[in-house]
Amino acid sequence: MIESKEQLERQLAEVAAIREQIGRVIVGQKEIVEQLLWCLFAGGHALLEGIPGLGKTMLVRTIADTVDLSFSRIQFTPDLMPADITGTNIIQFGGQGETSYRFQKGPLFGHLVLADEINRATPKTQSALLEAMQEKTVTVGAETHVLPKPFFVLATQNPLENEGTYPLPEAQLDRFLVKIIVSYPTKEELKEIVLRTTAPTTAQAEKAADGDTIMRIQDTVKQMLITEEVLDFAVRLLMSTHPSEPEAPESVKRYVQFGSGPRGIQSIVTLAKVRAFCAGRLNVSYHDVEQVAIPALRHRLFLNFEGQALGMSTDAVLRDVLAAMEGRR
Repeated sequence: MIESKEQLERQLAEVAAIREQIGRVIVGQKEIVEQLLWCLFAGGHALLEGIPGLGKTMLVRTIADTVDLSFSRIQFTPDLMPADITGTNIIQFGGQGETSYRFQKGPLFGHLVLADEINRATPKTQSALLEAMQEKTVTVGAETHVLPKPFFVLATQNPLENEGTYPLPEAQLDRFLVKIIVSYPTKEELKEIVLRTTAPTTAQAEKAADGDTIMRIQDTVKQMLITEEVLDFAVRLLMSTHPSEPEAPESVKRYVQFGSGPRGIQSIVTLAKVRAFCAGRLNVSYHDVEQVAIPALRHRLFLNFEGQALGMSTDAVLRDVLAAMEGRR
């Protein structure tokens, strides 16, 4: 329970301190940083899509430093095996020649796991990651091992290079709370990046919170209120991504094969609660729902052949959905 106004203000101050420390290292990218913080406070996973060199790895490492979480980076390759990320049982020999097995933890046993170029791994390895994302456990042989809390997977993929890649299955895409598009920095941001990275000393993020702080904020976020009217608006927005729905805009009916499933509405409401919390409010607004809809749903819509052939994007379709919902509050 939210015990007092002072508790909420204290947690908001902790969030502001986290943002400040991240800003000491990361130039610009405020929207991307904010969406990653949504994931942390919601307890979800994020998929970052962008070309190499845009600072995705540094951003994830900086967040781990700022909130004092253990950090693991896994470089996904086609020859990566499930045991390489989950860990494996190793044989130990005793003094009398007896043998025993000991579980050697893999890099998944971290609080914040960066799955770099996740789409380069085979489906077999991706399925091992899927269990960790959904169940927060790892199964090796007949034993199931619980992952540390909090646990987050921040995965990256390159949208340009498709050779030697394995597209993520829909079931795995659906486990990501948000999909974040990492864009190019502006001219001013590029200048600041150069100045920071070529200076004699490099700025470092300091600890602003810890894992317990993050979990307390997650508990607070769950208590944010959402009225029946706002929830109904969110549900109708989600249903408008289905081409069979009468309220769906023309672009959905023409270009979308499958709309978002139930995890889509769960993600919208969860993210809207986080956004309301970060704004210092105790209730979710219509604007919160609209602002989180695209990152929550862009990876949950699947275009048909015509949509793909014409180069349509799910973002463009979702903007049409939001425009159509504008007058239906």
